[in-house]
Amino acid sequence: MREFDYDLDYKNLDLRAQPELYRVGRGEQGVLLVEPYKSEILTHWRFATPDIALESSEIIYQMFLDYLAADDFVGADMARKFIQMGYTRARRYANHKGGKKYKGPVPDDKKGQSGAHGREELPRQSEDPIKAESARIFKQKWDECRKNETYLKMKAAHRERYEEVK
Repeated sequence: MREFDYDLDYKNLDLRAQPELYRVGRGEQGVLLVEPYKSEILTHWRFATPDIALESSEIIYQMFLDYLAADDFVGADMARKFIQMGYTRARRYANHKGGKKYKGPVPDDKKGQSGAHGREELPRQSEDPIKAESARIFKQKWDECRKNETYLKMKAAHRERYEEVK
């Protein structure tokens, strides 16, 4: 399996037209880069309260299903990543007031990539129950995505066709 390629010129790429360039990578890699999906999905991505998280997760999950129905694996995987990110960001805000998990800024050469990048992790605070509930809502949808048989078959086919190291 090939890693997500952060070196592509995502601002000028349409990965719906060029799905062969897409790499699933790990977790949420590339979620805020891959177009046109970022622009289609990001406007619906919210988690501030459980009601907002429920509406957001349902809209994005329906987009996930619609991408699958259109035989658009890249779109489905991007929707899955946004749902996963709804869970992880809500959990971060549940554990860290203001959502700041690490001390200091992201290094310039690591912007857009997840991880500590050598920064110290800040201590957890008492859990915010509102954000924890938002996280639970997104987690339920994320689990549905990961169990979807059509998605799993399309993911395996995409990896076999485009991502296997030859």
